[in-house]
Amino acid sequence: MINKMKTLAASAFAESAANFLKLQDLAEVVASVGMQSAEALKNGGHLFFCGNGGSAADAQHIAAELVGRFLKERKALAATALSCNTSTMTAVGNDYGYDVIFSRQIEGLAKAGDILFAISTSGNSKNVVLAVEAAKAMGVKTIGITGSKGGKLKELCDICINVPSDHTPRIQEMHIAVGHMICEIIDEVYVA
Repeated sequence: MINKMKTLAASAFAESAANFLKLQDLAEVVASVGMQSAEALKNGGHLFFCGNGGSAADAQHIAAELVGRFLKERKALAATALSCNTSTMTAVGNDYGYDVIFSRQIEGLAKAGDILFAISTSGNSKNVVLAVEAAKAMGVKTIGITGSKGGKLKELCDICINVPSDHTPRIQEMHIAVGHMICEIIDEVYVA
């Protein structure tokens, strides 16, 4: 049994390593998103993040790196994960439905000059898609972070970072790496 599990682990690690090599092809778009994010923050903008399940955890993680500190000492930056306010989410979900738990928050909190990061492995999560639609209607820049196909977010977002995999665990591994790189670029630009 241990040999079978060792083979399974080795195969998953090899798949991840191959994906991360391919991720280098997205360096220019990730750098651009990081620089645009830093500029939005410098101009008084706010970064919003949304996603479901593991993508909600990624949204929360990335926002925390910006409000707290990633690698460099700097002032706290305006970043919010829309999945963190359980009172708002449950009230909106109860009164209007789960599909609008993020779009209602965008309508109430966001403004032109802000950026919404829409994180979805499939690119098709309805509540994330509706948040992007609400953001675009308000002049909020939209950044999708998805799997290789991009789903609906690929066409809807201003920029879509389609990581090179269709396998959910591998997509999620790359999503947090992309998020960390965006944070590192923000640190470099913001602190410079």
